Amino acid sequence: MGTLPKSGHVEVVANATPEAVWEIVSDITRVGDWSHECKAGVWVDGATSARPGARFKGTNKNGKQSWTRSNEVLTVDAPREFSWRTVPSRLYADSTVWTITLEPVEGGTRIVQSFEVVKLNPILDRLIYAVMPKHRDRTDALRDDMHRLGEVARTGVPIAD
Repeated sequence: MGTLPKSGHVEVVANATPEAVWEIVSDITRVGDWSHECKAGVWVDGATSARPGARFKGTNKNGKQSWTRSNEVLTVDAPREFSWRTVPSRLYADSTVWTITLEPVEGGTRIVQSFEVVKLNPILDRLIYAVMPKHRDRTDALRDDMHRLGEVARTGVPIAD
């Protein structure tokens, strides 16, 4: 049985300014506007905006599976970099760091999304591989997310699946 990739990245160029993309990506309550898997985000523990240490819950759906994860913001460097990690819990002992970087380029903004699995039990790794085939290679889905993020930033209109 196979295992999941432990890191990856995608990049696109969006016809939007870094500030417009930043406004969308740093507001986790808008993640459902552009993500193929994370359908909603809500700040928790008194947080109301992105700052290091702020926590939020993300509600995810992939096929018939749905789940909610606690997350912690790691980096807030407007309008260049936003990162967070999934917080390990009794139910979900894994942790992944997600980073989105923005760079102004000719024609708009280069958006780069990367992930690094920093904690994953080998048994859970194989279980996720078996029951969630879409997680075996997420490159196309994550690239599509970045295209949608750019479009939401350009138009202001939510376009997630």
